[in-house]
Amino acid sequence: MRVTALAGGVGGAKLLVGLQRALGPGDLTAVVNTGDDAVVYGVHVSPDVDIVTYWLAGIADTERGWGLAGDTFAAVDGLRALGVDAWFSLGDRDLATCLYRTERLGAGASLSSIADEIRRALGVPTRVLPASDDRVRTRVVTADGRTLEFQEYFVRERHRPEVAEVVVAGLDDAKPAPGVLDALAAADMVVLCPSNPLLSIAPVVGLAGVRDALRAHPRVVAVTPIVRGAALKGPADRLLRSTVGDASASGVAALYADFADEFVVDASDAGEAARVDTLGVRARVLDTVMSDPERAEALARALLWP
Repeated sequence: MRVTALAGGVGGAKLLVGLQRALGPGDLTAVVNTGDDAVVYGVHVSPDVDIVTYWLAGIADTERGWGLAGDTFAAVDGLRALGVDAWFSLGDRDLATCLYRTERLGAGASLSSIADEIRRALGVPTRVLPASDDRVRTRVVTADGRTLEFQEYFVRERHRPEVAEVVVAGLDDAKPAPGVLDALAAADMVVLCPSNPLLSIAPVVGLAGVRDALRAHPRVVAVTPIVRGAALKGPADRLLRSTVGDASASGVAALYADFADEFVVDASDAGEAARVDTLGVRARVLDTVMSDPERAEALARALLWP
């Protein structure tokens, strides 16, 4: 079975690990959000692409959710000693990844070709595709009228400000990276991982041709990132509440209803299934909390072979 998954962040990475364990080598393609990308300390950081790659390689810092297990932070500590406001923590080995990416971009390589080089070097069998090679940047408009770059909102201000609007700059002019639309068309099944629907999934679905490809696909399955009105990690619940007025699993399903065939709610939140069904999307009830790779694989298998 060939599967293409849309993902970003830790929730997406966890399900991708389960799918990679359940599928054969080369049968999984991950299309990953690039709206979180930024230039920090002079290097190009692709947080979601790197999170996904590190988790799939089995080298991620699973406690933090981001970065590499056992990494050190001497470079950032050195910047702080020089008086730099180094609010973005970037591990030394993580920095090496970003240095490599920055040098290759400077030599004319594309973001998608570099991601493939990195995942191959780390022994990842899953194809990792940045959603776009074009510049797409998520910005957050706060309730007090400020417009923040995503990393300023998420890291520097620790996603504390109330959010009035999420804007994805450059999305209207950006194209999917080479291979993205082909991967969607060739897949036997498309999975929307339990990633933040506004910050991780929307910047992918909004690319030219992606929503149409999802609408045309015979089997698109989405997994809720919201359980009992709350996000397991990150600000998805607060963002949904402040921008669309509904932080529930069925509220997320409503965002996907024009292209999703199935929507999975957590077993502890089974009451949401009836609300999902009213949207014209088939609801499924499964254990979606992936506390370890075995549970992630169990969820993946339940999605693949119901």
